[in-house]
Amino acid sequence: MKKYIAEFIGTFFLVLTIGCTVIPGAAGVIAPLAIGSALMVMVYAAGHISGGHLNPAVTLAVWLRGRCDTKDVVPYIISQVAAASLAAMVVGFLYGTAKAPMVIASADVPKALLAEFLFTFALAYVVLNSATAKGTANNSFYGLAIGFTVMTGAFAVGGISGGAFNPAVAVGIGLMKLVNLSQIWIHIVADLAGGAAAAVIFKLCNAEDK
Repeated sequence: MKKYIAEFIGTFFLVLTIGCTVIPGAAGVIAPLAIGSALMVMVYAAGHISGGHLNPAVTLAVWLRGRCDTKDVVPYIISQVAAASLAAMVVGFLYGTAKAPMVIASADVPKALLAEFLFTFALAYVVLNSATAKGTANNSFYGLAIGFTVMTGAFAVGGISGGAFNPAVAVGIGLMKLVNLSQIWIHIVADLAGGAAAAVIFKLCNAEDK
């Protein structure tokens, strides 16, 4: 149970930070910096308890890599999505919802799918190599690497896809009306595919790391 609580708390504060910086329209680079920092500190906080996934796509990648018990996969994802939903409710109480959700035009859906896939792949790839690989075992930089990957993705493609890189975050930002709720399938499909692809590549490149 403690693992699921850790996943819930970490995901909650990640999504809360997204809403509390993006909906009020934080100036300049504040939102991506705050979001990346929130993920970093919550990964450090939860890492020794649950692995600090805070993301169904990461849970999928870590499970495919062989470092997450099958019995934990569904409870992790439920914890993450429930936390994102509650965070969206809290943000709604604090700030309301976005007045104009991001709507991805039909012609831009392939771009959004690719953007979400690539940076979720990058995120899961960094997680697997910095937090689960034998070659980087017991390091102190894994949280920083993971948080900076999301920050980089938010800067790079946030304007194209909304920059979720996380199906739970996609649910949260959909409920906050930051993106069109009917289009969160883009994030869910692309993000899970990115996580799975990262696991495949990790295993190909680290065949001896069981």
